[in-house]
Amino acid sequence: MPRVESLEELNAHIAACEAKENERRIGSRIRTIAQDFDREVPHLLPLPADPFETALTLMPRVDRYSMITVKMCRYSVPVRLIDRKVTVHLTGDALIVFDNRREVASHPRLIGRGPEHLVLDHYREALLLKPGALGRSQALHQARSEGTFTPEHEAFWALAKRQLGDSDGTKALVRILLLHRHQPHADVLTGLRAALSINSCNDDIVALEARKAAQAAGRAPTVTAAPIHVLPEPADLGLLSPYCSECSTKYGGMCTSLSSCCRSDRAGWASNGSLDRVTVAGCGHEGRASW
Repeated sequence: MPRVESLEELNAHIAACEAKENERRIGSRIRTIAQDFDREVPHLLPLPADPFETALTLMPRVDRYSMITVKMCRYSVPVRLIDRKVTVHLTGDALIVFDNRREVASHPRLIGRGPEHLVLDHYREALLLKPGALGRSQALHQARSEGTFTPEHEAFWALAKRQLGDSDGTKALVRILLLHRHQPHADVLTGLRAALSINSCNDDIVALEARKAAQAAGRAPTVTAAPIHVLPEPADLGLLSPYCSECSTKYGGMCTSLSSCCRSDRAGWASNGSLDRVTVAGCGHEGRASW
């Protein structure tokens, strides 16, 4: 039994053993195993046209920390999915999360009891409201260790905090992190270096320089964003959609609070359902009732 530290190391070991086996000859045969197989390939039936799904399908609920628990391991998902059920496809080396039919997150599969894998991108909208949580977050620690939060980000953050203060400086950094959803990582880093060279923490300069870098390399200046997911209508009559009209317009159909701030305040509603507009608790916006 081979002793390995990871699944990737085990797969590499198996591939090396297969390559060695392909060069072996059975008994006194002239050809190797690989040569015999090449002669047999034309006589084999083709593979099925439809892929065979081997993943285990699960439907966990997203907790208040925007995480799901699968096989005693925890994984992050976008904050807009808090308190909702998602579909998970679990394979031997990966975990993919779907909201209805749209992929919203992917993680390497963890093993053991209690490990966590967080993606900083899943929390960016929430960090605009609570920037003080970024510095001590586990998601930032993992982004640093994985190399996605680079020295350029660190230098920009330090400059922004010196010029704008801790809170506004962190918000400026979060806006830079949001650029990664629409522009390639390397182009955003080029924009960061250009802004740092003139001692500026203006996120518009970073975005402009990132677009210029993309155009100079012959690429599209922006990456096409994924279409905004349309939330399903609530099943119960007399309830508001969990997101008010203003939040949906400004933030692409999601509430920006860590908790669901746009829950409907049903106190005082007319029993006959005649009220057309009500005030949404938490954010104070008006919403239209779904009767």
